[in-house]
Amino acid sequence: MGSKNKLKRFRENDTFDNVVQPTREEVINDTLNLKGNWSAIFGNDNPVVLELGCGKGEYTVGLAQKNPDKNFIGIDIKGARFWRGAKTAIEDSIPNVRFIRTQIELIEYIFAADEVSEIWITFPDPQIKYKRTKHRLTNDSFLAKYKSIMKEDGLMHLKTDSEFMHGYTLGLLHGAGHEVLYANHNVYHNQGAPTDVTSIQTFYENQYLEQNKPITYIQFKIS
Repeated sequence: MGSKNKLKRFRENDTFDNVVQPTREEVINDTLNLKGNWSAIFGNDNPVVLELGCGKGEYTVGLAQKNPDKNFIGIDIKGARFWRGAKTAIEDSIPNVRFIRTQIELIEYIFAADEVSEIWITFPDPQIKYKRTKHRLTNDSFLAKYKSIMKEDGLMHLKTDSEFMHGYTLGLLHGAGHEVLYANHNVYHNQGAPTDVTSIQTFYENQYLEQNKPITYIQFKIS
C-alpha cells in the first residue's frame, strides 16, 4: 500500500465515529476517557470482546454481526489496515463495533478491571526467534495484562496457522496451571470447535485453507 493511500485512510479513519486513533501519550494519560467507560461509549451494558492485532478487522466485524448482544473492539497499531473493517461496519450499519489504533501492550490504560469478557488473538506473528519471545502475544507478561482487565470467568481465544505458536501457548498454559477448555490442531477437520471459530474466515485464512494448511485453536481461561 502506497504512503498516499495510507494517509488517505488515516484521515478517513478520523471521520469515522467507530474509530479512535489516540497518541501514545493520550492513551497513557487517559485523555480520551476510555478506561472504564466502554458501556457509556457503546450505550449499553453488553459484554465487551476484544480482537488483538485485528488486521483488516474482518474477524471483529464478523463476530459483531453474529453476536449483536455483545460489543466488539478491534485493536491494531496499523490503522490503514482496519480502515476496511471500520468502513464496512459503517456501511452495513453494525453498531456494536469499534476500532482503536494503539499498541497492544497499552491495553491496561484503555480498559478497567472486569471490563472485558473475552479476548480473541487471531493469526498473530509467532515471533519464532528466541529473542522475540517478549513480543509473543501469549507470553506470561501479556497474559498478566489480559487478566488485569478481564472478568473472572473471561474467555481467551487463540486462532492461528502457526503450529509453533499453538504448541508454545499450549505448553505455557499447562505449565502455568491455566485452564485449557478446548485445543485442536486442525479445527476444520475435527468436531466440537465453537461456531465462531469455523464460521468466520479472514482473507489470509482462506488462503491458508486453499493451501491445505491446518488452522489451530485454543480456548482457555487465565488463572
